[in-house]
Amino acid sequence: MPIDFEDPDVIRDPYPALAKLREQAPVSRHEPTGMWLAASHAAADAVLRDRRVGRFWTDREPAEVWEPFNLLHRNQMMENEPPDHTRLRSLVAKAFARGHVERLRPAVAAEATRLVQEAGPEFDLLTAVAEPLAVTVIAELLGVPRPDRHLLRPWSAAIVRMYEVSRTPEKEAAARTACREFADYLRDLAAERAANPRDDLISHLVAVRDGTDRLDADELLASAILLLNAGHEASVNALGGGVVALVRHPAQLERLQQDRALVPTAAEEMIRYDPPLHLFVRTAATDTEISGTTIPAGGQIAALLGAANRDPAVFREPDTFDIARDPNPHLGFGAGLHFCLGAPLARIELQAALAALLDHAPHLELTADPIHRPTFVLRAFTEVRLRA
Repeated sequence: MPIDFEDPDVIRDPYPALAKLREQAPVSRHEPTGMWLAASHAAADAVLRDRRVGRFWTDREPAEVWEPFNLLHRNQMMENEPPDHTRLRSLVAKAFARGHVERLRPAVAAEATRLVQEAGPEFDLLTAVAEPLAVTVIAELLGVPRPDRHLLRPWSAAIVRMYEVSRTPEKEAAARTACREFADYLRDLAAERAANPRDDLISHLVAVRDGTDRLDADELLASAILLLNAGHEASVNALGGGVVALVRHPAQLERLQQDRALVPTAAEEMIRYDPPLHLFVRTAATDTEISGTTIPAGGQIAALLGAANRDPAVFREPDTFDIARDPNPHLGFGAGLHFCLGAPLARIELQAALAALLDHAPHLELTADPIHRPTFVLRAFTEVRLRA
């Protein structure tokens, strides 16, 4: 029986079903969606790295209805392959290389500490810490003024609902509206930064050049929104899922409290053990063999990152949560050309939040069962109630 991405039991705990799928074959056909599923680490890694499969954006139709969504996707690096991907990523990376990540490190640590200290003796990790921290970090990175930052989370949340296996017409309409409003806002902000540049990423995206080449207006919008959506959603969900895993393994929590040098490896294990992104789809440009299975030209194949991250061929005792796991070649940040550009910042954010919780919520425990968001692709909780 094929895996059901909408089954509440699979959404609550996908790993038994993913293990069965991986044991059945490294790559298998999923008839309900028409996709092939890469479940082993080797197969998922090949999907992410093989240049014969890629992201080939085709505008959603009807174009006049979907243009706000299409505009932001046809012009971003994640939905393109070389040479377009190479050009876009190079220009965005040049702007990133202005020291933005290290510039934010002290501010991220200070904000994480403030949020945890103000959370109270009982709090929801997501609304009290994870979401405001992620919004602050990405807003500081881009240069979004503080009075406008409340706009970012709703826009991001609406847009990423489009990446699920199934969607309602209402969610699709909300995503189109969010794309239009977000683009209009950033267009105005970019124009202001062009006239009055500051030391933020929007200013540097406006100014960045490679010889005579530069991002055009639509590419700048698409790049900025990609960075916000990917960084914001992944950070919130990684912290939520990671802390749930940590408190459900009290021996590991105590070990981490006793040895703070393990914070970096603990953060990596959080991403491996319960990754915030579970499915990444690519399309075969030509007949392509992945782990012994031929994907025909035009066929779609999904890298199942959660399955790959628990492959016993790569990870010793893969279902064990081990904060000192080393090596840990998880695929939580992707691989190959599409490896997450914001991974260094995501690591800083996750480690800062973890350190703040250890320092200021030393008796961390769940006060209720966490509530899952009813989605498979983006694995997330909607509430994680904790006692400090």
